[in-house]
Parts: sequence; C-alpha cells; structure tokens
Amino acid sequence: MPIDPAKALAAEPKSGEISWTAKDVLLYHLGIGAGVPATDPGELRYTLESRLQVLPSFATVAGAGAPGVISGLSMPGIEVELARVLHGGQSLEIHRPLPVEGTATSTNRVAAVYDKGKAAVLVLRTEVTDADGPLWTNDSQIFIRGEGGFGGDRGPSARLDPPTGEPDKTVERTLREDQALLYRLSGDWNPLHADPEFAAQAGFDRPILHGLCTYGVTLKAVVDTLLGGDASRVRSYATRFAGVVFPGETLRIRMWHRDDTVRVTVTAVDRDDAPALTDTVVRHT
Repeated sequence: MPIDPAKALAAEPKSGEISWTAKDVLLYHLGIGAGVPATDPGELRYTLESRLQVLPSFATVAGAGAPGVISGLSMPGIEVELARVLHGGQSLEIHRPLPVEGTATSTNRVAAVYDKGKAAVLVLRTEVTDADGPLWTNDSQIFIRGEGGFGGDRGPSARLDPPTGEPDKTVERTLREDQALLYRLSGDWNPLHADPEFAAQAGFDRPILHGLCTYGVTLKAVVDTLLGGDASRVRSYATRFAGVVFPGETLRIRMWHRDDTVRVTVTAVDRDDAPALTDTVVRHT
C-alpha cells in the first residue's frame, strides 16, 4: 500500500538546520506581490532591507521551501505520485516575530493520517526553534487522491460556519502572469506550477498558482488593511484551499474583523468569484 499509516505515525521526526537571510525574505515578498507601487512607504516595509519586516507566512518557505508538501512525501510509510497530491490546507502559529535573518532547527513529522474515502489526508507538522526558543509551528494538510478507503479515522471536520453580514473590508489583488514563476524561486519547485505538460497530467489546462502564494498574498492584504501594516501583530493564520488560482487572475479578498480575529474569504474575480481560500482565520494582538 502506498501509504502505511502506522509506519508513518511511528516514524522518528526528521530534524535539520535551516537558515535564511534578508535576501530570502525580500524574494518571498516579491513572490507574493509586494512592491506595487515600488516607492510606497507601506511596500518598502517588505522590499527595502533597511526597513524590512517579515510577513509571518514566510515561515512556509524559510530555509527549505514549502515544508510538508514536497518533503513530507519522502517520510517513512509514504510512497505516492506527486501528480496525485493536492495541498488541502495550512495553519501557522507564530510564537514570536520572525527575524529578518536566522538559523534554526526544523523538526518534521507526520502528525495524523486520515481516511476520507476517495483520498487520504496527511497532516505534516513542522516545528522550528532557534537559540532563543520556539519560533513557529506549521501544519500542512495534504490530500492524496485515490489513497483513501483503508478503514482509518476520518478525522475532525475543519469546516467553519461562513462569516455573516457584510464584510468590514474588501480589497482586490491582481496577480502577475509570471507570479508562479517568481514565487517558486523561494523553494517550491513542484512542476505543477510551471510545466504545462505536468499540469495536464494533474488535470489542469495550464499551470496553477501555488496555494501558499495565495496564502501569502491574503495575509499581506489583511496586515496592510486591518493591522496597520504591522506584520508582528499576527499570532496565527489558518486556511483551507477551496479551489485553484491561475497566474494573472484578480483575487477578491473579503474580511470580517471581530476583536482579535479576522475571518477571510478569497475568490477569483475572473471566474465569477470562484472560491480560492475558505475557512480562513487570522488571529492577532
């Protein structure tokens, strides 16, 4: 069987050193659309090293590039084809603001394996700690099509009741035609996002944008719109990837702000508001 849940859950965690520099942070920010307009003081917080802050979603690529998505497929008990893999969701807990540059220990393990019938779901957890203590905990929910039905636990339902009432803020963000090509330079080399032939094998008529790119675009919009542009205020960020996004499309980002919580939905304007991100929650100070 391509997935052996018992073996995957019993496997020893994999640990290794990761490091990043201001150049990595700057490249990531450009990959999620920062720098437009180029001289805007708000954008310079993401694009100029002398003013640089780190958007917390950088944690999903720091040092390794999309931890839990590609690297998780090499864990013991997991042998699947990349073309059958979809990134289902992402959650991130920030223990303290991310430094502009750093070296840390990253520990990866399979935290759960769920049987959804037609698919298996892996929860791949990455915990990152530096000399001063924990930095972040990152969970990736990975759907593997055709690998369910092994009689395992279905797992909890991650669905939230949709936000009610009119959103407090709505913004639109237009993606570059080469957005995926730029974003992948931060380390996520999955050919699904660049190679038309590979995308066709996965059932798409052209390469799609990385879900984690949409994830970053969305968090930046929330920080800039509701948190005064202060990325250090973010404490946690979770989403479910509800549909694909194509480079060049425009995202409509709706936000409902209540106390220390922002609920968010993201849709593709060009395809009649087709859902992109749902069950999205940002918690902040």
